[in-house]
Amino acid sequence: MKTTIRVNRKKPESLTKQITDQLAGLIESGVMTVGSYLPSERDLAEQVKVARNVVRGSYENLMRAGKIQSEGRKGRTVKSGAKKRAAGKSAASSRASKK
Repeated sequence: MKTTIRVNRKKPESLTKQITDQLAGLIESGVMTVGSYLPSERDLAEQVKVARNVVRGSYENLMRAGKIQSEGRKGRTVKSGAKKRAAGKSAASSRASKK
């Protein structure tokens, strides 16, 4: 799958955050479907022209958020329930703020 991720080095937010936010948006919008593989760290780093550790940090953030999972040497895939969990969180937080 060819993803279009771009970073702006002039933005105040880190490159890792920019990549994380864009990938999360692709997952939540359904462009990246459950079970689809993310590009390897090396491939995405070359495409975006950043260091591999920047991409690795983004992937770790997405794993902590429950959006992707590691399939070992096969790579990282979009986790089932990633969209539901994101929607559920926002609904729960809005209920909490109404109390």
